[in-house]
Amino acid sequence: MKKLVEIAVSPADAQNWGILEQETRKLLDKNELERLKTIRLHRRSIDARSKNILFRLQMEVFLDEMPEIEPPIISRYANVAQKPPVIVVGAGPAGYFAALELIENGFRPIILERGKDVQARRRDLRAIQQDGIVNPHSNYCFGEGGAGTYSDGKLYTRSHKRGSIEKVLRLLVEHGAKEDILADAHPHIGSNKLPILVANMRQTIVQAGGEVHFDQFVTDFLIENNRILGVSTEQGQTFLGEAVLLATGHSARDIFYLLQRKNIQIEAKAFALGVRIEHQQSLIDEMQYRQSPRSEFLPASSYSLVAQVPKQGAETCGVFSFCMCPGGLIVPAATAPNELVVNGMSMSRRDSQFANSGFVTSVELDDIKGFSQYGELAALEFQKSVEKRFFEAGDGSQKAPAQRLTDFVAGKLSKTILPTSYIPNVYSARVDLLLPDFISQRLKAGLVAFGKQKKGYFTENAQVVGLESRTSSPVRIPRDAQTLMHPQIENLFPCGEGAGYAGGIVSAAMDGQNVALAIVKKLVVSY
Repeated sequence: MKKLVEIAVSPADAQNWGILEQETRKLLDKNELERLKTIRLHRRSIDARSKNILFRLQMEVFLDEMPEIEPPIISRYANVAQKPPVIVVGAGPAGYFAALELIENGFRPIILERGKDVQARRRDLRAIQQDGIVNPHSNYCFGEGGAGTYSDGKLYTRSHKRGSIEKVLRLLVEHGAKEDILADAHPHIGSNKLPILVANMRQTIVQAGGEVHFDQFVTDFLIENNRILGVSTEQGQTFLGEAVLLATGHSARDIFYLLQRKNIQIEAKAFALGVRIEHQQSLIDEMQYRQSPRSEFLPASSYSLVAQVPKQGAETCGVFSFCMCPGGLIVPAATAPNELVVNGMSMSRRDSQFANSGFVTSVELDDIKGFSQYGELAALEFQKSVEKRFFEAGDGSQKAPAQRLTDFVAGKLSKTILPTSYIPNVYSARVDLLLPDFISQRLKAGLVAFGKQKKGYFTENAQVVGLESRTSSPVRIPRDAQTLMHPQIENLFPCGEGAGYAGGIVSAAMDGQNVALAIVKKLVVSY
Protein backbone atom coordinates (compact mmCIF):
# COMPACT_ATOMS: atom_id res chain seq x y z
CA MET A 1 0.00 0.00 0.00
CA LYS A 2 1.18 3.52 -0.80
CA LYS A 3 0.02 6.86 0.60
CA LEU A 4 1.12 10.47 0.07
CA VAL A 5 2.11 12.68 2.98
CA GLU A 6 2.84 16.40 2.65
CA ILE A 7 5.44 18.09 4.78
CA ALA A 8 6.81 21.64 4.89
CA VAL A 9 10.40 22.33 5.93
CA SER A 10 12.95 25.13 5.78
CA PRO A 11 15.29 25.39 2.78
CA ALA A 12 18.18 24.11 4.90
CA ASP A 13 16.21 21.15 6.26
CA ALA A 14 15.05 20.27 2.74
CA GLN A 15 18.63 19.19 1.99
CA ASN A 16 18.72 16.72 4.91
CA TRP A 17 17.06 13.37 4.19
CA GLY A 18 17.13 12.41 7.86
CA ILE A 19 14.99 15.42 8.74
CA LEU A 20 12.58 14.73 5.86
CA GLU A 21 12.15 11.17 7.03
CA GLN A 22 11.64 12.32 10.61
CA GLU A 23 8.99 14.89 9.62
CA THR A 24 7.18 12.29 7.53
CA ARG A 25 7.13 9.78 10.38
CA LYS A 26 5.50 12.40 12.64
CA LEU A 27 2.41 12.28 10.41
CA LEU A 28 1.99 8.51 10.64
CA ASP A 29 0.06 6.72 13.38
CA LYS A 30 1.49 3.87 15.43
CA ASN A 31 0.01 1.21 13.17
CA GLU A 32 1.44 2.82 10.05
CA LEU A 33 4.86 3.16 11.64
CA GLU A 34 4.88 -0.57 12.36
CA ARG A 35 3.93 -1.34 8.75
CA LEU A 36 6.32 1.22 7.21
CA LYS A 37 8.74 -0.21 4.66
CA THR A 38 10.29 2.86 3.03
CA ILE A 39 9.78 6.54 2.18
CA ARG A 40 10.43 8.23 -1.15
CA LEU A 41 10.28 11.84 -2.36
CA HIS A 42 7.43 12.33 -4.83
CA ARG A 43 7.16 16.09 -5.46
CA ARG A 44 9.12 19.17 -4.35
CA SER A 45 8.26 22.85 -4.69
CA ILE A 46 9.18 26.18 -3.11
CA ASP A 47 6.57 28.25 -1.25
CA ALA A 48 7.80 31.86 -1.07
CA ARG A 49 4.42 33.43 -0.28
CA SER A 50 5.20 34.20 3.37
CA LYS A 51 8.18 35.72 5.15
CA ASN A 52 9.50 32.30 6.08
CA ILE A 53 10.21 30.50 2.80
CA LEU A 54 9.39 26.80 2.85
CA PHE A 55 9.95 23.74 0.72
CA ARG A 56 6.71 21.79 0.35
CA LEU A 57 7.30 18.13 -0.28
CA GLN A 58 5.02 15.23 -1.05
CA MET A 59 6.47 12.05 0.38
CA GLU A 60 5.47 8.56 -0.77
CA VAL A 61 4.99 6.25 2.21
CA PHE A 62 5.04 2.53 1.45
CA LEU A 63 3.23 0.29 3.95
CA ASP A 64 3.56 -3.50 4.04
CA GLU A 65 5.42 -3.63 0.73
CA MET A 66 8.40 -2.14 -1.03
CA PRO A 67 7.85 -0.08 -4.20
CA GLU A 68 7.97 -1.96 -7.47
CA ILE A 69 11.18 -1.43 -9.40
CA GLU A 70 10.21 -0.67 -12.97
CA PRO A 71 12.67 -1.85 -15.63
CA PRO A 72 14.19 0.91 -17.77
CA ILE A 73 12.08 1.97 -20.73
CA ILE A 74 15.05 1.47 -23.03
CA SER A 75 15.21 -2.19 -21.99
CA ARG A 76 12.07 -2.69 -24.12
CA TYR A 77 13.90 -1.79 -27.31
CA ALA A 78 14.63 -4.62 -29.72
CA ASN A 79 16.88 -4.12 -32.74
CA VAL A 80 14.95 -2.55 -35.63
CA ALA A 81 17.70 -2.55 -38.28
CA GLN A 82 15.62 -4.77 -40.56
CA LYS A 83 12.26 -3.22 -39.76
CA PRO A 84 10.22 -0.83 -41.99
CA PRO A 85 11.81 2.63 -42.18
CA VAL A 86 10.19 5.92 -41.14
CA ILE A 87 11.86 9.21 -42.10
CA VAL A 88 12.15 11.71 -39.22
CA VAL A 89 13.13 15.22 -40.36
CA GLY A 90 14.69 17.06 -37.43
CA ALA A 91 16.78 15.89 -34.45
CA GLY A 92 15.18 18.07 -31.78
CA PRO A 93 13.08 16.74 -28.88
CA ALA A 94 10.09 15.99 -31.13
CA GLY A 95 12.28 14.07 -33.57
CA TYR A 96 14.36 12.14 -31.03
CA PHE A 97 11.45 11.15 -28.78
CA ALA A 98 9.45 10.14 -31.86
CA ALA A 99 12.40 7.98 -32.93
CA LEU A 100 12.52 6.24 -29.54
CA GLU A 101 8.78 5.58 -29.69
CA LEU A 102 9.11 4.17 -33.19
CA ILE A 103 11.87 1.82 -32.02
CA GLU A 104 9.77 0.67 -29.07
CA ASN A 105 6.99 -0.20 -31.51
CA GLY A 106 9.13 -2.02 -34.07
CA PHE A 107 9.90 0.60 -36.75
CA ARG A 108 13.28 1.88 -37.90
CA PRO A 109 13.71 5.67 -37.63
CA ILE A 110 15.95 7.40 -40.18
CA ILE A 111 16.65 10.84 -38.73
CA LEU A 112 17.80 13.66 -41.00
CA GLU A 113 19.22 16.77 -39.35
CA ARG A 114 20.27 19.84 -41.33
CA GLY A 115 22.78 20.84 -38.65
CA LYS A 116 25.72 19.25 -36.90
CA ASP A 117 25.98 16.86 -33.98
CA VAL A 118 25.68 18.42 -30.57
CA GLN A 119 29.44 18.69 -29.96
CA ALA A 120 30.46 20.02 -33.40
CA ARG A 121 27.63 22.54 -33.10
CA ARG A 122 29.52 24.34 -30.31
CA ARG A 123 32.02 25.82 -32.78
CA ASP A 124 29.21 27.56 -34.66
CA LEU A 125 27.77 28.91 -31.41
CA ARG A 126 31.16 30.44 -30.60
CA ALA A 127 31.30 31.94 -34.10
CA ILE A 128 27.99 33.76 -33.72
CA GLN A 129 28.77 34.83 -30.13
CA GLN A 130 32.29 36.11 -30.73
CA ASP A 131 32.44 36.99 -34.44
CA GLY A 132 28.82 37.55 -35.44
CA ILE A 133 29.04 34.79 -38.07
CA VAL A 134 25.70 33.00 -38.57
CA ASN A 135 25.76 29.48 -40.00
CA PRO A 136 22.24 29.03 -41.42
CA HIS A 137 22.32 25.28 -40.69
CA SER A 138 24.11 25.23 -37.32
CA ASN A 139 23.24 27.79 -34.65
CA TYR A 140 21.21 28.18 -31.45
CA CYS A 141 18.07 26.93 -33.25
CA PHE A 142 19.42 24.32 -35.68
CA GLY A 143 21.51 21.25 -34.94
CA GLU A 144 21.24 18.09 -32.87
CA GLY A 145 18.93 18.58 -29.90
CA GLY A 146 17.11 21.51 -31.50
CA ALA A 147 16.61 24.98 -30.03
CA GLY A 148 16.14 23.68 -26.48
CA THR A 149 19.60 22.16 -26.13
CA TYR A 150 21.41 25.47 -25.80
CA SER A 151 18.44 27.46 -24.54
CA ASP A 152 18.20 26.53 -20.89
CA GLY A 153 16.62 23.08 -20.75
CA LYS A 154 13.50 23.95 -18.78
CA LEU A 155 11.19 20.95 -18.55
CA TYR A 156 8.06 22.57 -17.16
CA THR A 157 4.89 22.27 -19.21
CA ARG A 158 1.19 22.86 -18.70
CA SER A 159 0.38 20.27 -21.39
CA HIS A 160 -0.54 17.52 -18.92
CA LYS A 161 -3.28 16.09 -21.14
CA ARG A 162 -1.12 15.77 -24.26
CA GLY A 163 0.79 12.68 -23.25
CA SER A 164 2.97 11.07 -20.60
CA ILE A 165 5.20 13.68 -18.98
CA GLU A 166 6.51 10.95 -16.69
CA LYS A 167 7.69 8.86 -19.65
CA VAL A 168 9.54 11.84 -21.14
CA LEU A 169 11.25 12.61 -17.82
CA ARG A 170 12.12 8.95 -17.19
CA LEU A 171 13.76 8.71 -20.60
CA LEU A 172 15.79 11.82 -19.83
CA VAL A 173 16.92 10.25 -16.54
CA GLU A 174 17.80 7.00 -18.33
CA HIS A 175 20.01 9.05 -20.64
CA GLY A 176 21.86 10.92 -17.90
CA ALA A 177 19.63 13.53 -16.24
CA LYS A 178 19.50 13.67 -12.44
CA GLU A 179 16.52 11.94 -10.84
CA ASP A 180 15.60 15.29 -9.25
CA ILE A 181 13.67 16.17 -12.42
CA LEU A 182 11.13 13.45 -11.53
CA ALA A 183 10.21 15.30 -8.32
CA ASP A 184 10.79 19.00 -8.93
CA ALA A 185 7.71 21.09 -9.68
CA HIS A 186 9.74 23.11 -12.20
CA PRO A 187 12.46 20.71 -13.40
CA HIS A 188 15.49 22.05 -15.22
CA ILE A 189 18.60 20.43 -16.68
CA GLY A 190 20.80 23.25 -17.97
CA SER A 191 22.47 24.00 -21.28
CA ASN A 192 25.79 22.56 -20.09
CA LYS A 193 24.20 19.18 -19.26
CA LEU A 194 21.71 18.71 -22.10
CA PRO A 195 24.32 18.04 -24.82
CA ILE A 196 25.45 14.91 -22.98
CA LEU A 197 21.87 13.64 -22.75
CA VAL A 198 21.23 14.37 -26.42
CA ALA A 199 24.35 12.47 -27.49
CA ASN A 200 23.33 9.54 -25.27
CA MET A 201 19.89 9.46 -26.89
CA ARG A 202 21.50 9.34 -30.32
CA GLN A 203 23.63 6.41 -29.19
CA THR A 204 20.51 4.57 -28.00
CA ILE A 205 18.81 5.14 -31.36
CA VAL A 206 21.82 3.95 -33.36
CA GLN A 207 22.47 0.91 -31.14
CA ALA A 208 18.86 -0.14 -31.64
CA GLY A 209 19.27 -0.07 -35.42
CA GLY A 210 18.02 3.42 -36.18
CA GLU A 211 19.98 5.93 -38.25
CA VAL A 212 20.99 9.55 -37.57
CA HIS A 213 22.36 11.62 -40.47
CA PHE A 214 23.79 15.11 -39.90
CA ASP A 215 24.38 17.85 -42.49
CA GLN A 216 21.35 16.61 -44.43
CA PHE A 217 19.24 19.62 -45.40
CA VAL A 218 15.91 18.48 -46.83
CA THR A 219 15.10 20.34 -50.05
CA ASP A 220 12.29 18.29 -51.59
CA PHE A 221 9.48 15.91 -50.77
CA LEU A 222 9.01 12.90 -53.03
CA ILE A 223 5.27 12.65 -53.63
CA GLU A 224 3.22 10.44 -55.93
CA ASN A 225 -0.59 10.49 -56.10
CA ASN A 226 -0.74 12.69 -53.00
CA ARG A 227 1.31 10.20 -50.99
CA ILE A 228 4.78 11.00 -49.67
CA LEU A 229 7.42 8.36 -50.38
CA GLY A 230 10.49 10.08 -48.94
CA VAL A 231 12.68 13.16 -49.17
CA SER A 232 15.76 14.38 -50.99
CA THR A 233 18.48 16.59 -49.55
CA GLU A 234 20.78 19.36 -50.69
CA GLN A 235 23.63 16.86 -50.47
CA GLY A 236 22.10 14.90 -53.36
CA GLN A 237 20.82 11.97 -51.34
CA THR A 238 17.38 10.39 -51.38
CA PHE A 239 15.82 8.76 -48.33
CA LEU A 240 12.72 6.58 -48.70
CA GLY A 241 10.37 5.52 -45.94
CA GLU A 242 6.88 4.29 -45.18
CA ALA A 243 6.04 7.68 -43.67
CA VAL A 244 7.67 11.08 -43.10
CA LEU A 245 7.51 12.74 -39.68
CA LEU A 246 8.20 16.47 -40.02
CA ALA A 247 9.78 17.83 -36.81
CA THR A 248 11.83 20.73 -38.11
CA GLY A 249 11.25 23.34 -35.38
CA HIS A 250 9.72 26.81 -35.31
CA SER A 251 12.52 28.49 -37.27
CA ALA A 252 12.77 26.17 -40.31
CA ARG A 253 11.47 28.72 -42.79
CA ASP A 254 12.88 26.72 -45.71
CA ILE A 255 10.39 23.95 -44.99
CA PHE A 256 7.48 26.38 -44.98
CA TYR A 257 8.62 27.80 -48.33
CA LEU A 258 9.00 24.26 -49.70
CA LEU A 259 5.50 23.33 -48.62
CA GLN A 260 4.11 26.47 -50.26
CA ARG A 261 5.98 25.82 -53.52
CA LYS A 262 4.57 22.31 -53.68
CA ASN A 263 1.04 23.57 -52.97
CA ILE A 264 0.86 21.58 -49.74
CA GLN A 265 -1.57 23.19 -47.36
CA ILE A 266 -0.19 25.39 -44.57
CA GLU A 267 -1.80 28.12 -42.46
CA ALA A 268 -0.67 31.46 -41.06
CA LYS A 269 -1.03 31.57 -37.28
CA ALA A 270 -0.62 33.98 -34.42
CA PHE A 271 2.73 34.03 -32.65
CA ALA A 272 4.40 36.08 -29.93
CA LEU A 273 6.97 38.86 -30.35
CA GLY A 274 8.73 41.26 -28.01
CA VAL A 275 12.02 41.70 -26.18
CA ARG A 276 14.23 40.19 -23.49
CA ILE A 277 14.26 41.93 -20.12
CA GLU A 278 17.42 41.62 -18.03
CA HIS A 279 17.74 42.32 -14.31
CA GLN A 280 20.45 41.57 -11.80
CA GLN A 281 19.61 38.19 -10.27
CA SER A 282 20.00 39.72 -6.80
CA LEU A 283 17.15 42.12 -7.59
CA ILE A 284 14.85 39.24 -8.59
CA ASP A 285 15.87 37.31 -5.44
CA GLU A 286 14.97 40.30 -3.29
CA MET A 287 11.69 40.71 -5.15
CA GLN A 288 10.69 37.05 -4.85
CA TYR A 289 12.40 35.83 -1.69
CA ARG A 290 12.60 39.20 0.13
CA GLN A 291 16.26 38.48 0.81
CA SER A 292 19.49 39.46 -0.88
CA PRO A 293 21.85 37.76 -0.92
CA ARG A 294 19.60 34.73 -0.97
CA SER A 295 20.10 31.71 1.25
CA GLU A 296 22.66 29.21 0.00
CA PHE A 297 19.89 26.61 0.19
CA LEU A 298 17.64 28.41 -2.28
CA PRO A 299 17.96 28.31 -6.09
CA ALA A 300 18.08 31.48 -8.16
CA SER A 301 14.52 32.80 -8.09
CA SER A 302 12.29 33.16 -11.12
CA TYR A 303 9.01 34.81 -11.97
CA SER A 304 6.06 34.40 -14.31
CA LEU A 305 3.95 37.47 -15.06
CA VAL A 306 0.95 38.14 -17.24
CA ALA A 307 -1.33 41.14 -17.72
CA GLN A 308 -4.19 42.24 -19.92
CA VAL A 309 -3.63 45.58 -21.67
CA PRO A 310 -5.77 47.71 -24.02
CA LYS A 311 -5.80 46.65 -27.67
CA GLN A 312 -8.38 48.74 -29.48
CA GLY A 313 -11.73 50.04 -28.37
CA ALA A 314 -12.95 47.83 -25.53
CA GLU A 315 -10.71 44.93 -26.57
CA THR A 316 -7.71 43.77 -24.56
CA CYS A 317 -4.80 41.46 -25.25
CA GLY A 318 -2.25 39.65 -23.17
CA VAL A 319 1.37 40.49 -22.47
CA PHE A 320 3.44 37.93 -20.62
CA SER A 321 6.86 36.83 -19.51
CA PHE A 322 8.22 33.84 -21.38
CA CYS A 323 11.13 31.43 -20.91
CA MET A 324 12.43 33.07 -17.73
CA CYS A 325 16.12 32.25 -17.20
CA PRO A 326 17.24 32.81 -13.59
CA GLY A 327 20.99 33.07 -13.22
CA GLY A 328 21.13 33.01 -16.99
CA LEU A 329 22.49 34.56 -20.17
CA ILE A 330 21.06 36.25 -23.25
CA VAL A 331 22.28 34.61 -26.46
CA PRO A 332 22.08 35.42 -30.20
CA ALA A 333 19.46 33.21 -31.89
CA ALA A 334 19.54 34.36 -35.52
CA THR A 335 19.32 31.60 -38.11
CA ALA A 336 20.45 33.61 -41.15
CA PRO A 337 22.69 36.60 -41.88
CA ASN A 338 21.12 40.08 -41.74
CA GLU A 339 18.69 39.32 -38.93
CA LEU A 340 18.93 39.92 -35.19
CA VAL A 341 17.19 37.64 -32.70
CA VAL A 342 17.93 37.00 -29.01
CA ASN A 343 16.96 34.21 -26.63
CA GLY A 344 17.78 33.16 -23.08
CA MET A 345 19.55 30.21 -21.46
CA SER A 346 20.89 29.05 -18.10
CA MET A 347 23.53 26.59 -17.06
CA SER A 348 22.57 23.84 -14.62
CA ARG A 349 23.79 25.81 -11.58
CA ARG A 350 22.04 29.02 -12.69
CA ASP A 351 24.88 31.00 -11.18
CA SER A 352 25.13 33.99 -13.51
CA GLN A 353 24.69 37.40 -11.84
CA PHE A 354 21.94 38.15 -14.37
CA ALA A 355 18.33 37.06 -14.82
CA ASN A 356 16.47 37.45 -18.10
CA SER A 357 13.07 36.68 -19.48
CA GLY A 358 11.23 37.04 -22.73
CA PHE A 359 8.54 39.72 -22.57
CA VAL A 360 6.12 39.36 -25.44
CA THR A 361 2.64 39.91 -26.78
CA SER A 362 0.64 37.96 -29.31
CA VAL A 363 0.72 39.04 -32.95
CA GLU A 364 -2.71 38.22 -34.40
CA LEU A 365 -3.38 38.09 -38.11
CA ASP A 366 -5.66 41.13 -37.74
CA ASP A 367 -2.62 43.07 -36.49
CA ILE A 368 -0.64 42.51 -39.71
CA LYS A 369 -3.14 43.05 -42.52
CA GLY A 370 -0.39 44.89 -44.42
CA PHE A 371 1.27 41.51 -44.99
CA SER A 372 -1.83 39.74 -46.30
CA GLN A 373 -0.32 39.55 -49.81
CA TYR A 374 1.95 36.79 -48.48
CA GLY A 375 -1.04 34.56 -47.76
CA GLU A 376 -0.17 31.64 -45.49
CA LEU A 377 3.28 33.14 -44.88
CA ALA A 378 2.01 36.54 -43.76
CA ALA A 379 3.03 36.11 -40.11
CA LEU A 380 6.41 34.65 -41.14
CA GLU A 381 7.17 37.59 -43.44
CA PHE A 382 6.14 40.05 -40.73
CA GLN A 383 8.46 38.26 -38.28
CA LYS A 384 11.33 38.44 -40.79
CA SER A 385 10.77 42.14 -41.45
CA VAL A 386 11.10 43.06 -37.77
CA GLU A 387 14.23 40.92 -37.34
CA LYS A 388 15.77 42.66 -40.36
CA ARG A 389 14.90 46.09 -38.97
CA PHE A 390 16.66 45.30 -35.69
CA PHE A 391 19.74 44.06 -37.56
CA GLU A 392 19.91 47.08 -39.87
CA ALA A 393 19.71 49.46 -36.89
CA GLY A 394 23.12 48.24 -35.76
CA ASP A 395 26.62 48.06 -37.17
CA GLY A 396 26.25 44.81 -39.10
CA SER A 397 27.26 42.61 -36.17
CA GLN A 398 25.14 40.74 -33.65
CA LYS A 399 25.30 43.62 -31.14
CA ALA A 400 21.77 44.16 -29.89
CA PRO A 401 19.89 47.41 -29.20
CA ALA A 402 19.11 48.03 -25.52
CA GLN A 403 17.15 50.56 -23.50
CA ARG A 404 16.64 50.95 -19.78
CA LEU A 405 13.24 49.72 -18.67
CA THR A 406 12.04 53.10 -17.48
CA ASP A 407 13.31 54.80 -20.66
CA PHE A 408 11.50 52.23 -22.80
CA VAL A 409 8.19 53.17 -21.18
CA ALA A 410 9.00 56.90 -21.25
CA GLY A 411 10.02 56.71 -24.91
CA LYS A 412 13.50 58.19 -24.64
CA LEU A 413 17.06 57.15 -25.47
CA SER A 414 19.05 55.83 -22.51
CA LYS A 415 22.09 58.01 -21.84
CA THR A 416 23.86 55.00 -20.35
CA ILE A 417 23.11 51.32 -20.52
CA LEU A 418 23.73 48.57 -18.03
CA PRO A 419 26.22 45.69 -18.04
CA THR A 420 24.79 42.64 -19.78
CA SER A 421 25.25 38.88 -20.07
CA TYR A 422 24.90 39.15 -23.86
CA ILE A 423 28.38 38.35 -25.20
CA PRO A 424 28.11 40.20 -28.57
CA ASN A 425 27.24 43.21 -26.36
CA VAL A 426 24.52 45.86 -26.55
CA TYR A 427 24.27 49.50 -27.56
CA SER A 428 21.86 52.25 -26.57
CA ALA A 429 18.92 52.60 -28.96
CA ARG A 430 15.21 53.41 -29.04
CA VAL A 431 14.02 49.83 -28.88
CA ASP A 432 10.48 51.14 -28.50
CA LEU A 433 10.74 52.73 -31.96
CA LEU A 434 12.34 49.71 -33.59
CA LEU A 435 9.38 47.60 -32.57
CA PRO A 436 6.13 47.90 -34.54
CA ASP A 437 4.07 50.59 -32.80
CA PHE A 438 1.22 48.30 -31.73
CA ILE A 439 3.67 45.92 -30.04
CA SER A 440 5.60 48.72 -28.38
CA GLN A 441 2.44 50.25 -26.91
CA ARG A 442 1.23 46.93 -25.52
CA LEU A 443 4.60 46.14 -23.97
CA LYS A 444 4.80 49.57 -22.35
CA ALA A 445 1.38 49.10 -20.77
CA GLY A 446 2.40 45.62 -19.68
CA LEU A 447 5.55 46.85 -17.96
CA VAL A 448 3.56 49.36 -15.95
CA ALA A 449 1.17 46.57 -14.93
CA PHE A 450 4.06 44.25 -14.02
CA GLY A 451 5.55 47.00 -11.85
CA LYS A 452 2.33 47.07 -9.84
CA GLN A 453 2.26 43.28 -9.54
CA LYS A 454 5.86 42.93 -8.36
CA LYS A 455 7.45 45.68 -6.29
CA GLY A 456 10.96 46.36 -7.59
CA TYR A 457 10.42 44.90 -11.07
CA PHE A 458 9.92 48.23 -12.86
CA THR A 459 13.27 49.93 -12.35
CA GLU A 460 15.92 51.88 -14.21
CA ASN A 461 18.32 49.15 -13.09
CA ALA A 462 16.88 46.76 -15.67
CA GLN A 463 16.88 46.97 -19.44
CA VAL A 464 15.17 45.64 -22.52
CA VAL A 465 17.24 43.91 -25.20
CA GLY A 466 15.75 43.16 -28.61
CA LEU A 467 14.53 41.22 -30.43
CA GLU A 468 12.70 38.20 -28.96
CA SER A 469 10.78 36.81 -31.93
CA ARG A 470 11.20 33.01 -31.95
CA THR A 471 8.83 32.05 -29.16
CA SER A 472 6.63 29.98 -31.46
CA SER A 473 6.01 29.15 -35.10
CA PRO A 474 4.25 31.76 -37.29
CA VAL A 475 2.95 28.91 -39.47
CA ARG A 476 0.84 25.86 -38.74
CA ILE A 477 1.04 22.70 -40.84
CA PRO A 478 -2.47 21.23 -40.52
CA ARG A 479 -3.12 17.65 -39.51
CA ASP A 480 -6.21 15.55 -38.89
CA ALA A 481 -7.21 15.56 -35.24
CA GLN A 482 -7.62 11.78 -35.16
CA THR A 483 -4.90 10.43 -37.45
CA LEU A 484 -2.40 13.31 -36.92
CA MET A 485 -1.67 13.04 -40.64
CA HIS A 486 -1.68 15.95 -43.08
CA PRO A 487 -5.17 16.18 -44.61
CA GLN A 488 -3.79 16.47 -48.14
CA ILE A 489 -0.68 14.27 -48.26
CA GLU A 490 -0.94 10.67 -47.11
CA ASN A 491 1.74 9.51 -44.65
CA LEU A 492 3.05 13.05 -44.02
CA PHE A 493 2.90 13.69 -40.27
CA PRO A 494 3.54 17.28 -39.05
CA CYS A 495 4.95 17.36 -35.53
CA GLY A 496 6.23 19.58 -32.75
CA GLU A 497 6.83 23.31 -32.48
CA GLY A 498 7.52 23.88 -36.17
CA ALA A 499 4.15 22.45 -37.13
CA GLY A 500 2.42 24.56 -34.48
CA TYR A 501 1.54 21.82 -32.00
CA ALA A 502 3.97 22.26 -29.11
CA GLY A 503 5.93 24.82 -27.13
CA GLY A 504 9.00 23.73 -25.19
CA ILE A 505 11.08 20.59 -24.75
CA VAL A 506 8.56 18.40 -22.93
CA SER A 507 5.49 19.28 -24.99
CA ALA A 508 7.51 18.78 -28.20
CA ALA A 509 8.76 15.42 -26.91
CA MET A 510 5.22 14.31 -26.05
CA ASP A 511 3.97 15.41 -29.46
CA GLY A 512 6.78 13.39 -31.04
CA GLN A 513 5.68 10.32 -29.08
CA ASN A 514 2.02 10.84 -30.02
CA VAL A 515 2.76 11.29 -33.71
CA ALA A 516 5.03 8.24 -33.72
CA LEU A 517 2.19 6.18 -32.27
CA ALA A 518 -0.15 7.57 -34.94
CA ILE A 519 2.33 6.45 -37.60
CA VAL A 520 2.52 2.99 -36.04
CA LYS A 521 -1.28 2.76 -36.02
CA LYS A 522 -1.41 3.81 -39.68
CA LEU A 523 1.34 1.45 -40.87
CA VAL A 524 0.88 -1.63 -38.73
CA VAL A 525 -2.05 -2.73 -40.90
CA SER A 526 0.37 -2.99 -43.84
CA TYR A 527 2.80 -5.36 -42.10
